[in-house]
Amino acid sequence: MFIPMNYFCMVNKKEDIKAAALELLIENGIHATPMSAIAKAAGTGMGTIYNYFPTKESLINAIYLDIKEKEEALLSASNKKQTVKSLFTHYYTIVSNFYLEYPNYFIFIEQLKSSPMITLENKQRGYQAIQPVIDTLKRGQSEGVIKKISIDELLQFIAGSMLSHLAWIINNNKAKEDVKLSNQLRLIWDAIKK
Repeated sequence: MFIPMNYFCMVNKKEDIKAAALELLIENGIHATPMSAIAKAAGTGMGTIYNYFPTKESLINAIYLDIKEKEEALLSASNKKQTVKSLFTHYYTIVSNFYLEYPNYFIFIEQLKSSPMITLENKQRGYQAIQPVIDTLKRGQSEGVIKKISIDELLQFIAGSMLSHLAWIINNNKAKEDVKLSNQLRLIWDAIKK
């Protein structure tokens, strides 16, 4: 298969645009970041940026999907033969550590959680990223380990607790050694276990 030499430059330019956009969007907010500022920060012209992303919304959706795809890759690389509690602990820990390692991703996702800017299709794709967690919760219910509450309600509770905890850590610049993910995890597990 022949790959044109400029292919890698195009891929890098597209990634440069998304990286510059992420930085500016979390610094200035979604509505206060014009495409011209993103183009300037990415070291490219407006024509180039619009070749890749016809609108700011399409650029924001592309960044959102990138983050969710990374999250999905982390979640899918798990040993499904573990106990429900071990799997739940594993998922909670890797997602928390992912967002603690990349706080810009967390800030970006937080800005968008109530935004109509993410398309319904992409929201559904983001939901698919957590399918291993959903499967574990269902398995836990069938094994009598997790309370029989709707999966959506469980996810809302778990995600709300996790996001609130991560926001507290990130917004207060807590040092890694001060963070006790195990305490938060124990509280959440105690709340959802049967």
